[in-house]
Amino acid sequence: MKKYLNSTEATEQFGAALWTILPEKGLIFLQGDLGAGKTTLVRGFLRAAGFTGAVKSPTFTLVEEYTLDDRKIFHFDLYRLSDPEELEWIGIRDYFDQNSLCFIEWAERGEGFLPQPDVIISLTTQGLGRNITLETIADNQKK
Repeated sequence: MKKYLNSTEATEQFGAALWTILPEKGLIFLQGDLGAGKTTLVRGFLRAAGFTGAVKSPTFTLVEEYTLDDRKIFHFDLYRLSDPEELEWIGIRDYFDQNSLCFIEWAERGEGFLPQPDVIISLTTQGLGRNITLETIADNQKK
């Protein structure tokens, strides 16, 4: 699926729509340059889920955790990761073993330590807006 989003608000609305279609457990890779709208998309998702607090990029913390009722959402940003092996040190597999939805920015920096995603969302800026592509990875492709 491809779509043009003409504003930050449209990006948040797209993220909100994801709340209704993404499963409770899964791995979502967010691809795009700095400022492409990855965190904005996650903010829209979380707002639709009922989260009212601040949603910030986990660039310096590596991961932000959000607990909504009985559901957990983790938002990772691997931009500052210097070696994929660092993911083992933070216990990345423990996050994936939970009944949680994990959004990962800059997943290519964790290559070799991250499993295949369920969904890849790519954002590229175009003018004042952005193009977004959503790709679902089939189960047989993930193996």
